[in-house]
Amino acid sequence: MLRFILKRLLYGIPVIFLASLVVFFGISAIGDPLAQLRRSPNVSQETIQSLVQAKHLDEPIIVQYWYWLVDALTNAFGTTTFGTEIWPELSRAAVNTLQLVIAAEALALLVAIPIGVISARKQYSITDYSLTGISFLGYSIPIFWFALILQVIFTNLFLATGVRVFYTTGLSSIDAGDGLLFLLDRLQHLALPILALAFYNVAAYSRYMRSEMLEVLGSQYLQTARAKGVAEKQVVRRHALRNALVPIVTVAGLNLGITFGGSIVVETIFSLDGMGLFFIEALNDRDVYSLMAFLMTTAVMILIGNLLADLSYGFLDPRSRT
Repeated sequence: MLRFILKRLLYGIPVIFLASLVVFFGISAIGDPLAQLRRSPNVSQETIQSLVQAKHLDEPIIVQYWYWLVDALTNAFGTTTFGTEIWPELSRAAVNTLQLVIAAEALALLVAIPIGVISARKQYSITDYSLTGISFLGYSIPIFWFALILQVIFTNLFLATGVRVFYTTGLSSIDAGDGLLFLLDRLQHLALPILALAFYNVAAYSRYMRSEMLEVLGSQYLQTARAKGVAEKQVVRRHALRNALVPIVTVAGLNLGITFGGSIVVETIFSLDGMGLFFIEALNDRDVYSLMAFLMTTAVMILIGNLLADLSYGFLDPRSRT
C-alpha cells in the first residue's frame, strides 16, 4: 500500500507543476499587478519601485514565474501585492472551508448511498419514482437559491419562536466558549451551509449509485450467487454494494476539490470566513498573488481528492494496487 501511495504522489508532481504554469501565466496575462497602486495618489513611486523589485516585475515573465514558484514552495506563497504575508490568511480560510466541505461531502455520501441502493432494489416502484423525483428536484434547484431559502426559513422560525435552532450567518458566536460548547456552537453555525452544499451532491451521488447498483445487480456472478441460495441481503451487502461503490468514489474524490474551490457562493451567502471570502477580497483588491495562492490551493485539493479516490480503489478492489 505504501508503494501504491508513493506512486500516486509521484504522478501528482507533474500535474501540480503544469497547474502552476497555467495559474501563473493565466493570471499574469490579466495585466500589471501594480496597476491599482500606480493609480493611487497615496502611493509613492519609491514604494512602487520597491514592490517591482521585490516581485521581480522588471524581469522577463519566465523569470517572474521562477521566483514565484520558489516563493510558493519555500515561503508559503510569499506576500500579497501590498506586502502582507499570504499564508496566515490562506491557512485560516482553508481550515474553515475544509470543515464545511468535508462535513458536506460526508453527509451527502451517507444519505445518497442508501437512497441509491433502495432505489435500485425497488426499480420502477413508487419508492423508486419518489426518490428519483427528489433527485431531479435537487438537480434543478440552484444552490444559491436553496441557501437563501434555508436562511429565510430559520430566520423566520427564530423570529416566531425565539428559539435559535441554527445560525444563518458567521462561523461562531462571540461568546462561543471552549471545548464541547465551542463545538456545538460551530455545528449550529455550519449546519445550514453544510445542508446547502450537501443537497445538490445527494442528488448527484444517489443517481450514480442507483445506476451502478442496477448494473451490478444484473451481473452474471450475482445471478450465480442467487442460484446457489445466497440470501438477497447478503448478495447486496457483500457483493453488489462494494463493486457499485467504485465509480461513486471517483465522483466524490473529484468533487472534494471542486467543492473546496467552488464553495464561494455558499460562504458568501452565510458570511463564512473561508476560502470564498478570501477569493472575493483578493478579487476586489486585484491582488493577483492571493488569487494565485487560492487557485493553487484548489488544485492541490483536487489532487488530494484524486489520491483519496485511488486509496479507496485499493481498499474496494485490491487488484487496482498496481
